[in-house]
Amino acid sequence: MCLSVPVRIVEITGPRARCTALGQERFADLMLLEGESAKVGDYISVHLGYAQRIIPEADALEAYALFGEILERLEKD
Repeated sequence: MCLSVPVRIVEITGPRARCTALGQERFADLMLLEGESAKVGDYISVHLGYAQRIIPEADALEAYALFGEILERLEKD
C-alpha cells in the first residue's frame, strides 16, 4: 500500500518543484502532469519523485487534518 501526502509547491525551477508538507521539504519532477500547468502555491500528489496530479487545496487540507487524527490516535496507544 502506498500513502501519498499532498505537498505544496513553493518554488519551480524548470521541470522541478521544491515542495513542503507537514514541516518536510521534498523535490518533485513536474514532467508527468499531462498538460496540467502547476504553479507556486498548488498542491500536488507525488509518487516516486514525480508529480501525478494537482490536488484542490480543500482536499489537501482535509488530508492533513486526517493525518493529524491518525497521529493523535497513534500517540494515545
